[in-house]
Amino acid sequence: MGVSDTFSAQLADVVAQYHTDLADINSSDWEVSARASVAFLTRARAVIERVAGAASPYVEQCADILAENAVESYKANRLLGVLNSLRADVDAGYLESVTQLIHGEVFGDFLEMADHLCAEGYKDAAAVIAGSALESHLRALAAHASVVWETDGRPHKADRLNADLTKSGVYAGLDQKNVTGWLGLRNDAAHGNYDAYTQQQVRLLVASIRDFLSRHPA
Repeated sequence: MGVSDTFSAQLADVVAQYHTDLADINSSDWEVSARASVAFLTRARAVIERVAGAASPYVEQCADILAENAVESYKANRLLGVLNSLRADVDAGYLESVTQLIHGEVFGDFLEMADHLCAEGYKDAAAVIAGSALESHLRALAAHASVVWETDGRPHKADRLNADLTKSGVYAGLDQKNVTGWLGLRNDAAHGNYDAYTQQQVRLLVASIRDFLSRHPA
């Protein structure tokens, strides 16, 4: 699955949430409606920022809608239109910002990709990509060191791998603490907690992970 396909699928999933949780809800049940609307608005904002980039018109429109003095269900209905428009542009190949950067031949590996995305202002996508590269490397380290990294075909979570690799002597406790922090930043990015870290911290994240990979090759 290509990057555009992945983005389209993420947008479609959030749109489906609207139709499942909000489209047929009884407007008189305001408490249920409010809870469902807030959950949808949170996911919608996160996916729009992740796909379009922080400086895009889609994000600006999303912010305007969220700032309106209106009930959450009305905002959710308005934001549904933004999601559908963004998905249509992704499917048509019109969204050239992040996807062109990712597909460019300038990148030799995921960390270079993350570094370049961060420099272009896409700190959130950069954090997710760098964290994914780290997690993949932890699995490779575990396999190389004969540390169990999956159960019944399901990979262990990165935090567990980090602890098991330290316990097995693959790297020391200081590295374990650093990996824990890097994974925490990645999780903030993946869950839409974009104000929890800065662009400079993402730059440091990428450089630190690159150093870690060079010191602990799989």
